[in-house]
Amino acid sequence: MEITKQIFPAMMLTVVLTVIVGVIYPLAVTGVAQLFFREKAQGSLIVKNGKVIGSRLIGQPFSGAGYFHSRPSAAGNGYDAGASGGTNLSSTSAKLLDEKIKPLAQRLSEQNHGKAIPVDLVTSSASGLDPHITPAAAEFQVPRVARERGISESEIRKLVLSYTEHRTFGLLGEPRVNVLLLNLALDDLSKR
Repeated sequence: MEITKQIFPAMMLTVVLTVIVGVIYPLAVTGVAQLFFREKAQGSLIVKNGKVIGSRLIGQPFSGAGYFHSRPSAAGNGYDAGASGGTNLSSTSAKLLDEKIKPLAQRLSEQNHGKAIPVDLVTSSASGLDPHITPAAAEFQVPRVARERGISESEIRKLVLSYTEHRTFGLLGEPRVNVLLLNLALDDLSKR
């Protein structure tokens, strides 16, 4: 009898908490997000010619020589939002260094002899989905992009500068460049 008195309240508490935490709270948060942050709540999708081509929030690969390249991704097969996550290899791992970082660094070094390679061009972010690179990583790629596009480096630098986002509220995060937005602007610039 004593156990029965304890089981019923425990079961009721489980049901009540499941409804509150599993139904009411997520619906309330979703409703507030849709009301006040609609674009972000819907994924900050970028639509061009009626077709979704990407998101401002999730990186994607760019491999063409005339495009700015994103950070490497360790998420699934690369920028796979269903398998988000960084590598499980530590920063001191010989495997990470030999199989990932050195080949990337070698390829980048061939593009810009003598220039220091920004770390974000050879390492993935914690999520593997970061859509941004540092201004230094963008600057590193300017000569290649300018050469491939037949556009002056100074014009490409102006474009990079105009797409550089500064620290949030002037103090949070670091300056960054959204690669997808920059490459879309680069395509528009090339069409002129």
